Amino acid sequence: MAISGSTDFELDVADYIEEAFERCGIEVRTGYDLKTAQRSLNLMLADWANRGLNRWTIAQTTVSLIKSTEAYSLGTDTIDILSAVVRTNAGTSNQSDISISRVSRDAFLSIPSKLTEGRPTQFYVDRLISPSLKIWPLPDASSKYTLVFDRLTRMDDADTSQNTLEVPFRFYPCLAAGLAYYLSMKRAPDR
Repeated sequence: MAISGSTDFELDVADYIEEAFERCGIEVRTGYDLKTAQRSLNLMLADWANRGLNRWTIAQTTVSLIKSTEAYSLGTDTIDILSAVVRTNAGTSNQSDISISRVSRDAFLSIPSKLTEGRPTQFYVDRLISPSLKIWPLPDASSKYTLVFDRLTRMDDADTSQNTLEVPFRFYPCLAAGLAYYLSMKRAPDR
């Protein structure tokens, strides 16, 4: 018996919706069925992001630190910062990465002299709608330090039925089951 030799199986949004409806024992019949399922799918992806399940969306980012600058914008697609280092002598044979510690909002607020300058040793993520990363002490020179951090970013939305989703193969069953659960709360609570 011959194997396929193919590893390109991928579902689009419409396929996930149809699978979820079938698991609920119902059919997609109207445009509203598609709309409500798509909305539920996007809400489920947001829930996964809040739980930190989307580890495949980690992006390493590098920012040149600016003298006396405390806050750096992360962009609205940033969910959280997982770890950070301060790189000195970037691009040279003497390059060195030094870990910096994450602190809570309270700990950052409690720093008595926020204008102290030196090599940054701590960071705080201000998780607003447009999050920012705050560091302390403030950099004592421009272009002397580079901040390198791993940030967890948002997954792409399920905008149209033809889109594929930004999930690894191992999450396909979870996505179909999760969407079926969300739909069953609305359309088939007995299931």
